[in-house]
Amino acid sequence: MRLTTKGRFAVTAMIDLALREHSGPVALAAISARQQISLSYLEQLFGKLRRHELVESTRGPGGGYSLGRKAEDITVADIIVAVDEAIDATGCGGGENCMGEDTGRCMTHDLWASLNAKMLEHLHSISLKSLVDDQLNRGVSVEEAPIKRAISSQPVVKPIKITAPNSVFALGSALAK
Repeated sequence: MRLTTKGRFAVTAMIDLALREHSGPVALAAISARQQISLSYLEQLFGKLRRHELVESTRGPGGGYSLGRKAEDITVADIIVAVDEAIDATGCGGGENCMGEDTGRCMTHDLWASLNAKMLEHLHSISLKSLVDDQLNRGVSVEEAPIKRAISSQPVVKPIKITAPNSVFALGSALAK
């Protein structure tokens, strides 16, 4: 059994979000840059997480994502299941046809099915909050969000007013005066 990138990236992105959401909604572009995950891939994952109400989105300037529930109420299993990640060590996907359609289960089917149940139980026991706390205890620094200002720090440049004629006809009219 191997957890694919979908589940690993979703959990990583959710930890990043939970670490920074105290400053307001977190932009996916910022998570993408910090975690080096494609922005378009994150958009797909967060669409699924939003449908499962694990995150909420805020549109517009200063928008982004925030947790849909408290971090202690979100488990790793919730995240992995939300992004359609299969947690399955059996060769048959739980179909009990490991040896083929007509031959049935393999001799180790119950072993792998039991492992699936234990993995799911374990992932349900780990909260997003505990993963965030682990990161903070390891000394992960969470930068303060930049102050968002409605007024640009750039000076306003007024456009240059052009008084020259803009066509041959306007030039002729200006010269005739």
